Amino acid sequence: MADEKQQTITIDGTEYNVADLSDNAKAQVTNLRVTDAEIEKLKQQLAIFQTARTAYARALSEELPKETH
Repeated sequence: MADEKQQTITIDGTEYNVADLSDNAKAQVTNLRVTDAEIEKLKQQLAIFQTARTAYARALSEELPKETH
């Protein structure tokens, strides 16, 4: 990791210097960071899909026959 001596991570309210962690712990930190980034990416994609769905529903509504009384 870039500049490990300067990096810290807070877990359950306790701050840890990444450089002091075991290699396995460092790997788990990396896994968490990658997973968090993917979750954020999926959240952004979901927002895009929800916006598209709303637009499609609106377009469908405009295409449906209008009721006349």
